[in-house]
Amino acid sequence: MLSFRGGIHPPEKKELAKESKLIYIDPPEIVYVFLSNHAGAPAKCLVKENDSVKTGQVIGEPGGFISAYLHSPVTGVVKKIDKIYHPIQGRPMETVVIERTSQDEWQYLEHPDWENLSKEQLLEVVKKAGIVGLGGAMFPTHVKLNPPANKKIDTFIVNAAECEPYLTVDYRLMLERYHDLILGIKIVMKILQVQKAYIGIESNKTDVFNQLKSALDSEEIELKLLKTKYPQGAEKQLIYAITGRKVPVGGLPMDVGVVVQNVQTVIAIKEAVVDRKPLIQRAITISGEGVNKPVNLIARIGTKIEELLQYAGGLKEETERVILGGPMTGISVNRVDIPIMKGTSGITALLKEKEYTQKACIRCTKCVIACPMDLQPYLLYLLANKRKYDEAVEEGLLSCIECGSCAYVCPSKIDHVRAIKLAKKVYQALRGGKK
Repeated sequence: MLSFRGGIHPPEKKELAKESKLIYIDPPEIVYVFLSNHAGAPAKCLVKENDSVKTGQVIGEPGGFISAYLHSPVTGVVKKIDKIYHPIQGRPMETVVIERTSQDEWQYLEHPDWENLSKEQLLEVVKKAGIVGLGGAMFPTHVKLNPPANKKIDTFIVNAAECEPYLTVDYRLMLERYHDLILGIKIVMKILQVQKAYIGIESNKTDVFNQLKSALDSEEIELKLLKTKYPQGAEKQLIYAITGRKVPVGGLPMDVGVVVQNVQTVIAIKEAVVDRKPLIQRAITISGEGVNKPVNLIARIGTKIEELLQYAGGLKEETERVILGGPMTGISVNRVDIPIMKGTSGITALLKEKEYTQKACIRCTKCVIACPMDLQPYLLYLLANKRKYDEAVEEGLLSCIECGSCAYVCPSKIDHVRAIKLAKKVYQALRGGKK
């Protein structure tokens, strides 16, 4: 079975929500849309207080090359342009607050049938739709699908691994909307002008694998069964497992002729190109032992976490931690009155864990064995704490994908990732933000 070196096997916890079919919930009365709803520069606000907006109407335009369009998730009135705490930025960020006044009155994207569109026209549709990486990275999709001319792309990979514990939205989407996924793949292949696409699925999703296998009508799209292991869904590990190609240190998938997109991102591309709908909502898993009824929902961007939790029966009293995303790479939040973003793949609520005291590193090398990037996490941790950032970079600091495998296996309960993240930020700051 296809795989990669290193990695770990944390409890999957998929059983909590995997049988919950996707539920399209009603739009909230008020949505809170961050202008920074994607990687890169925040969008430039195009609306002001008391403006009336329709569902799908553009409310923000790209603020730079790496940026994205924003659209109103509801039909209503702009109440104000506020500043609300942003969980990724760690500070209040500009937010468009919209009060819903009626049922959806759509403002659709305008373009001819997709079969008649060129590569450039399709890219423009994806851009105008505001699509970003929905697996969590939120990188603008139109940029990713348009690599430089000197980067020859010959392979497209759909990341269907969903290796993060608890999360099951991609699983449900593949079961319930596999026809949309397949059509989305064909659209992306036309944009990239490639003849080969792979769907990488972990072995814990054989029902999806078999369903897709029976539905595929083209040899150009091939299924690949992957060993269930974390982080199988990380781009570099996924590419190696499927193609045997190794992305160079400091490089990107396009350096080995590959583009990777998440399942939900591909479906969003289909919705934009075929249904003419911009990105205003997403599928999200609400799970964990800290909620009463784990569910999979389709929710509007800008819905508050506290409202979504109600669809999962609310939080249990003993819940200790709420995470945006999954437990391995997600972001812990200490408040639930903030909105979800385009990249919020899940809300995971966990009970209080057994407390551990961090101890000194015993050089057991378990972190080295687990590291999927062939790094020495214990050494990076040591160099980071000693503020030897240049040495840490020489040892591969910037190659760390922050998957958390090292911290998971560490018998001394050392949080390598926190130290590595901080070291990266300090190093970039010392270099004036240059990567």
